Amino acid sequence: MDRRNFLQSALAIAGTASLSTPSFAAFAQNIDVDAPPQMPGGDLFTQNEEEYWRQIRRQFIIPEDEIYLNNGTVGSCPLPVLKAVFDSYRETNRLDEANPEDYPIWGYGPWNQFRDPLAEFIGVTRDELALVRNSTEANNFMANGLDMKPGDEVLISDQEHPSGREPWKLRAKRYGIVVKQYEIPQPLTNASDLLNRVNDAITPRTRILFTSHITTTTGVVQPIKQICDLARTKGLVSMIDGAQVTGAMRLNVRDIGCDMYGSSPHKWLMGPKGTGFLYVRNEMIDRMWSTVTTEGWDQPELRAERFQHFGSSNLPTLAGMKAAVDFANQIGIDRIEKRNRQLNEYMWSKMNERGAENLTAIDPQFRCAIVTVNVPPIRMKDLEPALWSRDKIRVRGGGSRIRLSTPYYLQMADIDRFLEKFDEFKRNYNPTA
Repeated sequence: MDRRNFLQSALAIAGTASLSTPSFAAFAQNIDVDAPPQMPGGDLFTQNEEEYWRQIRRQFIIPEDEIYLNNGTVGSCPLPVLKAVFDSYRETNRLDEANPEDYPIWGYGPWNQFRDPLAEFIGVTRDELALVRNSTEANNFMANGLDMKPGDEVLISDQEHPSGREPWKLRAKRYGIVVKQYEIPQPLTNASDLLNRVNDAITPRTRILFTSHITTTTGVVQPIKQICDLARTKGLVSMIDGAQVTGAMRLNVRDIGCDMYGSSPHKWLMGPKGTGFLYVRNEMIDRMWSTVTTEGWDQPELRAERFQHFGSSNLPTLAGMKAAVDFANQIGIDRIEKRNRQLNEYMWSKMNERGAENLTAIDPQFRCAIVTVNVPPIRMKDLEPALWSRDKIRVRGGGSRIRLSTPYYLQMADIDRFLEKFDEFKRNYNPTA
């Protein structure tokens, strides 16, 4: 069975409920991971940007009648990434490697063919980079990797994802460290105010500053380089959760100046689920304990590689991650970031016209591809299922807050349709009990 038939069969098997709609079935018949549509050239981008992005949209198998505004949770792999994953499954499951000690798993060795392109993409060296499975794993390495004494403090923001907050709370409960928070204004108006809040929250007992580059709560882009500069002047170790950054905007981790950085390429880089990375600045590596342990944990010459020795894991995901890096490079990360910001500004301005309260930032430098707005009396428990069941529009939020993602493959017409359906819902809204 070739991969096209395999995918169609898999979709047919999975095709209960929403996946069995006629529109999706018709769309699925045209999927061929072996022969994805040709990528548009740079000349088209110069001549007609909207047509360029319309052709990029064809690389994604999200049904054409679906509007996906939840990339902040998880992205969709484009066809070249799916092809790389499927090819790797086929090749590795033959189990005919030339070296009998080579196995189609990762979790023990260096896998430099995957680390090298990712290291270049984020501006670090191979020896400072470990391949892990998501930001949660990277955050746990950071939270448990350094020696701390009871009473030592870690400073985090009040907008951390649970995987950034809870590892520190667990360590506090188990070992007696203290977790403190600084507040990010909603919306953020200027960098100086935020930096003053961070500075005021630091005490003589603060040892570590852990925060998000882009927060998952509101999508605000913190002035992370300035925050890390501040941490350094105070003698603090800086650890950054970059789950919402990689692939959304240009990222040079070394230039940021942090000591550690973790991310999940399955969001904005559109990589496979189960891919992540942990950066540890070279000067910090020997201070870090490995918290998931197998052979190699006590071999300092391995550098950051020893943090990716955690046992058998899924090699085809790494093939897909490399393909995702290649895909982003083919488009161009500056072009991607520009598109993300353009769509974000359009979404924000249109929601602002509707009286929505911006909780992210007014200044567009503090927004990239997420904007969170407050729309009382509408409640997400009513809006989210209604938009999905009636209109095939995916959003996410909580309470009366909507978090709207604007990935580069989104079309302006998609945003307009969301706005139309949002207005329709609002006109007819009758809150449930």
